[in-house]
Amino acid sequence: MKVLLGIMSLVALSFMFNSCEENVSLIGDFEETVVVYGILDQADSVHYIKINRAFIGPGNSYDLAQIPDSSYFTDVVATVTEVGGAGRVWTLVDTLVDNKDPNGVFFSPTQKLYYFHTINQAGLNPSAKYRLDISVKGGAIKVQAETEIVTGITSTASSQNFSFKFADDPGSYVSSAVNVSNVGNSYVVNAALDINFYEYEGTAYNLKTAKWSLGEADVVPQSSKAFSASGNSFYTLIKSNITQNSAITKRTLKSLTVRITGGAEELYNYMTVNKPSSTLAQSKPTYTNLSIIGEGRVLGIFSSRQTVTFEKPFYVSAQQAYIRAIDKKSTRELCTGPITGTYLFCSPHPGDLTEPWACQ
Repeated sequence: MKVLLGIMSLVALSFMFNSCEENVSLIGDFEETVVVYGILDQADSVHYIKINRAFIGPGNSYDLAQIPDSSYFTDVVATVTEVGGAGRVWTLVDTLVDNKDPNGVFFSPTQKLYYFHTINQAGLNPSAKYRLDISVKGGAIKVQAETEIVTGITSTASSQNFSFKFADDPGSYVSSAVNVSNVGNSYVVNAALDINFYEYEGTAYNLKTAKWSLGEADVVPQSSKAFSASGNSFYTLIKSNITQNSAITKRTLKSLTVRITGGAEELYNYMTVNKPSSTLAQSKPTYTNLSIIGEGRVLGIFSSRQTVTFEKPFYVSAQQAYIRAIDKKSTRELCTGPITGTYLFCSPHPGDLTEPWACQ
């Protein structure tokens, strides 16, 4: 989970003038700031929300950033309420997870998150809205936001008969399209492919995955969008993820995983405002759909997305030989082409048994 934190830090300075020492504190009155980041996805059964506070204090702000207590409230009470539908209410529970990027200026890798789950229940209702309520400082500060659920994303890639085509004649590459036939109520859509392949050492094997981002685009709800997947990029990406190990005896393609993610309007607005500036202007607007009652302010987002995933197996069975992730010419290119042809790829597909690049 990518988490955006607001940082407020000021340093006390001292000045001397006309032999009279004056200590001037620039910390002043601190405005308590709640920082929230939560994205619901109906594909998930566990939903995480980050609830932090901006900090201030004397000394080096980088040192303060390494102290977890500087960024946490001690008395968070938070709920998520289903508005419409069954009207369910979940009380969030805190937990520590070890997934924070160690390359940032803040403490890592452990961070505190708040979560609720729908395990052993019906998942999130796409027809309902969901309201987040947060209380801190004994109820002196309350934060609230509401979001609808992103739903309705469909793609032709979900068809069993769909195969990617990345090559035609040997060494001649073509592009395939991942068509999002309906983006649902999304305002932004992202498409990605995972290329999954096996590396064998005798009878033992390891699964490797090459992750491929096909891009992200602003969309109009209920419209369609196509993402292009270049054949040259397909084979080059596989090559760059191959293990350099002389003990490997063969490689085979396992599957392609298509992943399409659509974001709600609030998430789209938040992403747009927080893009790096392309001008020399230093002032940027802020956006949040969170509201606050009480002293202080609030930063962040509470919104939703939908993630749909389709697994395209390279080979299922002899009875389903028509199912394959990439077509026969693309398979031949994988096994014999100039980019990956020297890396011991072969085909276990029943439709390729008579070919010289079939697995023995």
